[in-house]
Amino acid sequence: MPSSFPSARYAPALMVRQHLFSLLTEDGELLTLSASEACRHLRTMTPPLVVNAPDTLSELGLRTSEQPFPCFDLLELYTFVYPARPVVPTPRGLAIALGHEPDDIPSEEADLLHTLLSQILADLETLSNGPQAEFLNALTIRLGQAEWPWASTVAECIRLNSRLTSSGKLPDDAMQPADALRIWHKLPKWEEAAPRPPASAYPITAAEARTRLAALLGETAENRAGQADFSSVSTIAFTPATHAASPSIVLAEAGTGTGKTLGYLAPASLWTERNDGTVWISTYTRHLQRQIEQETKRIFPDEATRRRHVVLRKGRENYMCLLNMEDIVNSAASRPARLTVALAMLARWAMASADGDLTGGDLPGWFGSVFGHNITSAVADRRGECIHGACAHYQRCFVEHTIRRAREADLVIANHALVMAQVAYARHDGDATEETPQEETIPSHYIFDEGHHLSDAADGAFSAELSGLEAAELRRWLLGAEGNRSRARGLKRRLDDLVSGHKKLEAQLDSALMAAHALPAPGWSVRLNESETTQEKTDTPEEADTTPPAPKLENPTEVFLRLIRQQVMARNQTDQSYGTIECDLHPPLPELTHASHTLAQAYMQLAQPLRALASALNFRLQDEADTLDSTTRGRIEAMVRSLQRRAITRVEAWISMLETFDQPAREPGTMPEHVHFLRLTRRGKQHLIEQDVGLHRHWLDPTIPFAGIMALPAQGLLITSATLRDRSESADPPASSTPAQAEFDTEEAERSWAAAEALTGVCHFPAPAVRASLSSPFDYASQTRTFIINDLDHNNLHDLSAAFRTLFTASGGGGLGLFTAISRLKGVHSHIATPLREQNIPLYAQHVNALDNATLIDIFRTEENACLLGTDAMRDGVDVPGRALRLVVFERVPWPRPDILHRERRVHLSGGDPKGYDDSIARMKLRQAFGRLIRSQSDRGVFVLLDRRTPSRLLSAFPHGVSPERRGLAKAAEEIRSFLLPKD
Repeated sequence: MPSSFPSARYAPALMVRQHLFSLLTEDGELLTLSASEACRHLRTMTPPLVVNAPDTLSELGLRTSEQPFPCFDLLELYTFVYPARPVVPTPRGLAIALGHEPDDIPSEEADLLHTLLSQILADLETLSNGPQAEFLNALTIRLGQAEWPWASTVAECIRLNSRLTSSGKLPDDAMQPADALRIWHKLPKWEEAAPRPPASAYPITAAEARTRLAALLGETAENRAGQADFSSVSTIAFTPATHAASPSIVLAEAGTGTGKTLGYLAPASLWTERNDGTVWISTYTRHLQRQIEQETKRIFPDEATRRRHVVLRKGRENYMCLLNMEDIVNSAASRPARLTVALAMLARWAMASADGDLTGGDLPGWFGSVFGHNITSAVADRRGECIHGACAHYQRCFVEHTIRRAREADLVIANHALVMAQVAYARHDGDATEETPQEETIPSHYIFDEGHHLSDAADGAFSAELSGLEAAELRRWLLGAEGNRSRARGLKRRLDDLVSGHKKLEAQLDSALMAAHALPAPGWSVRLNESETTQEKTDTPEEADTTPPAPKLENPTEVFLRLIRQQVMARNQTDQSYGTIECDLHPPLPELTHASHTLAQAYMQLAQPLRALASALNFRLQDEADTLDSTTRGRIEAMVRSLQRRAITRVEAWISMLETFDQPAREPGTMPEHVHFLRLTRRGKQHLIEQDVGLHRHWLDPTIPFAGIMALPAQGLLITSATLRDRSESADPPASSTPAQAEFDTEEAERSWAAAEALTGVCHFPAPAVRASLSSPFDYASQTRTFIINDLDHNNLHDLSAAFRTLFTASGGGGLGLFTAISRLKGVHSHIATPLREQNIPLYAQHVNALDNATLIDIFRTEENACLLGTDAMRDGVDVPGRALRLVVFERVPWPRPDILHRERRVHLSGGDPKGYDDSIARMKLRQAFGRLIRSQSDRGVFVLLDRRTPSRLLSAFPHGVSPERRGLAKAAEEIRSFLLPKD
């Protein structure tokens, strides 16, 4: 028997049903119990069937870490039988995933679980007779050795005993249990192909785009006014360029419900077919990436065909690293058995996964909560660790597979940060990225969806940070783990066989590694905390030690960081002692200026041998061109690119930042190109721990470098969003108005477009953009109500919690609560979760539930009467049509955070109207939040803002036809109930 657990076929079943529990006993009796009653039964019965054991234990009031009773989690069995198939981790979600219609799910009682179990086991039996049989046999035995509860049930279902020899083992020629987890031997290899030629430049017409759109929509699709017009205007972005570094640009605001995804996919797919080229579609959120990928099924219904033509690209850290997987598998025998179960499920998934994407791909977002939160991060391709061509699994690597597929794809769905990094590194000194070899062409056409976030993405992509975490990460990349358990190999191990015997290369490598000791050593943050304690003691004269300290050689980066911390704390203008604390760089402490000089010299001594090493490796490629084999040549090329990207570029940026200490302070009112400031991040209230400290540099206007890198390679850009323009009054002149009003409205419309061009960086391109505005097709006046609560002290957590509870109850669930601070979200959740559950309204929350955002949204979408609390990530890009989302509650006006960077931007980028600059940001966030509410013609919903101080000038954020009403909480709840709930 593979496991000591009995078969689950006749196990009792336990299911959370509303605020109580449904229990099917071993005798077949259905009971409805409270949490305490359910716990008493569980102590005396055999392991029950459940769905999502951690969530069930939490509902019972038990700590999941203690695992007080064993159980059969159907999610675990589902993962084993249907790897890489999505499922919402609730009984209802599981039933839908197994083919039940939402309205025909047989029961809300615990006996439903046995119905689902029978279906899963029937499918497993079918699998066991197919090509996966050998893998399933070996993996089941391995799971039995790890005491997986389902092992006996699975073994019985696949008739494992009949496949064993008389000695109780698998045949010698079959896959053995010890090899079941070693997936790196079984995955397919990629093969290099000739570079794709440059695309042609044949244009497409508006009529052709409309025809393609109609074909994609089909005859039964919902008619969306403006979608065909949007598709038509999008074709301008595919017009052949007429001047160098001057792409054709379309700036299109398409209101919620326009159907812009298919609107731009129609001309994009048509252009790729005609020109044998690639269009990159970039988004800001993972939610939208997933939605766009789903929409491409209309273009390529066949899955195999779609896989060739459509690729979703993310950063390396999102994918499974086979070398990390190997390291963990090899050490699993000495670690808890539960780790082996998690590794077995990852192995099962990896063999079925489309691309090995761990975050937002086909690995369930709840995987970590069920199998262990650290496992996915442990097997991910962590920053700086990849050794590229030196890896034994290089040709099976998920990342490398995806990179090569993207080179041949028609449509590549990426994110803003990745696109900017790709283009920036490809243009750096004529070099290429690790992903884009120099001989390959950079894509020429781009679609930037969620264009209102381009500035935010560019801000992250083109900023620089000389901090403890960043510098320590570079040290780890150069020197390796330095005694830790991490497998970080360091530069010497990566390059050892490439430089061995080449004295010049060896000397440069040794010099670089010696200079790397100027970077913060392991334990730097602990020493930073110790320095605070030491400083406090020496500040007391009577306790000061009069003995001169022995001279010691201090790490220059750690000295620099300690002085930054000192300046930040000395100039902290708030009573805040934890969290993020900032101060201006100028005027710096005299000691800090001196430390910056010392550190700059140390980094110059690091940069020089690194540059020389890269140059010498390049020379070796040329000098030994006739003798180097292809593998070695590829490794050298990859290493040169890594040196440039991971180390040289970063160190050069730090040296440039340190030079600012010698520059005079900027005169007040003068506009800087960059903003420099110091930041300290601390966590904990009672016991403060320094998380990071450093010097930060941001572009004042980050869209300048964005436009600079995109202008040359791009032939055409489409930048679109539902919220590109701020409507401080009326961005579009009404059909009929007086001449004076029409002139005012026209001027206001021009100002709104100019602001949109500044927000997206379009104003920095040589040629003007074609502007387009497509209104939402929804009748917001009749489909929505909007309230501002005017009798609530939203600074009082108890009052705020009571408001959320009252409003969610009034709507009968289906509520999305949005917060500007995580602490208030958690506080409200702790106050209202139990009262709502007692009224049959489940409550989920970002930063509280151990699930990723995509899974939380999937649950929210599936469970019609659930409520969800979230922050910014839930405000943008969430698409939940129907009654599942019928109420949005925003806890306060989303004013911009008043930090140093915002201070400088509101002064210099506001056109002399800093107050209006703040208002514009708040209005845009309110527009985004309101946009979550109505997603189809049949939706009805209510938007509530719990901030009685909301100024009237912000109310133009809402669509035409929406008239926000100021109400007391009780009156608003009454009207919500009347508007949303079905009439008897």
